[in-house]
Amino acid sequence: MIQPPKSRILGTGHFLPPNVRTNADLEKLVETSDQWIRERTGIGERRVAGDGMVTSDMAANAAKNALEAAGTSASELDMIIVGTVTPDMPMPATAVFVQQKIGAPHCPAFDISAACAGFVFGLSIADKFIASGTAKRILVIGVELLSRVVNWEDRTTCVLFGDGAGAVVLGPAEGDRGLLSTNTHTDGSLGESLMIQAGGSAMPITVEALANRKNKVAMRGQDIFKAAVKNLHSASQMAVDQAGMKNEDVDWVVPHQANLRIIDQVTARANYPKHKVLSNIERVGNTSSASIPILLDQNVRAGVIKPRDVVLMCALGAGVSWGAALVRM
Repeated sequence: MIQPPKSRILGTGHFLPPNVRTNADLEKLVETSDQWIRERTGIGERRVAGDGMVTSDMAANAAKNALEAAGTSASELDMIIVGTVTPDMPMPATAVFVQQKIGAPHCPAFDISAACAGFVFGLSIADKFIASGTAKRILVIGVELLSRVVNWEDRTTCVLFGDGAGAVVLGPAEGDRGLLSTNTHTDGSLGESLMIQAGGSAMPITVEALANRKNKVAMRGQDIFKAAVKNLHSASQMAVDQAGMKNEDVDWVVPHQANLRIIDQVTARANYPKHKVLSNIERVGNTSSASIPILLDQNVRAGVIKPRDVVLMCALGAGVSWGAALVRM
C-alpha cells in the first residue's frame, strides 16, 4: 500500500511590530502592577502595531521571511491559509491581501477562524492538501492585531494580548521528516467563554454596542484556564500516540503562549522537563494564532531547534477550539 506523502516545514518566518508596551505602561491605564501581571501570566511586555499597520501587513512580512528561509518564491505557492480573528476587514479574507502584497499567483487564499488554535488548524488543513497531492507549496500564517480589539480598561484581558505574525511554508516530505500527526477539536458549549460579541449578524455594530464595549474581547478566565489545561494535555498526548512515539521522544514543546501557569500545568502533566518547553511569553505576551509560529521561528533561527528534532505544538482558543501537531523538523 502506497503511503500518502507527509508535509514538511520547509521554512519559517515571523514579524513583530517595533512598538513595545510594558507592564509599567499598563499601570498608567488600569489598576494593575508589574508584579500582579507577571505572577498571574508570566508576561512582562507585548508588541503593539502602529496606527498605519494592518493585519495583512504583519502577515505579509512574516510570509516573506518564511519564503526566503524555504528558498521558495511566492510564485510557487499553491495555497495561502491565514489563521486570524482580527482580519483587515470582514470581507474579503485577509489572505487575499497577503496574496497581493507578496506577489503570489491566483491560488486559493482564505482565512480560518479558530482564534489561538488557528495556526494548528491551518497546519492540519494544509497537511491534508499536500497528502492528497493537490498542492505542493502551501503558506500557513497565524496573525493577530489584538490591540485593536482589546478593551484597555479591562485589566483581566488587556494585560494578556500582543500583536504579531508567524508563518511556515509546507511542502511534500521524503523519508521520516515532516508532520507526524495532527488533531483538532471544538467544544461549542464554551463558545461564550471567549468572544467578541458585536460585529456580526447576532449583534451588529451600534452606538449602544460600542458604548458597552461589545466590540472588544471578553473572557471568562476560569472557563478558559480549565479547558486549556485539560484539552491541551489530551490533544498533545494524542499527537504523540498517533505518531507511535513516546513523550520521551519529543525534543521540544512549542505551546501556545496563553499564560505561563497554563503552560506549566499542561507540560507537568505530561512530565516534559522544563528545559524542553520553549517560551517567549515574557517578551511578546499572548499573540493568539501567531504565538506558535513566532516561537517556532525564533528558536529555529537561534539554532535551538535543529533539523530532525521532534517538536510538539499545541494550542487552545475561542470556540473553544484546540489541537496539537507533532513534527520532525
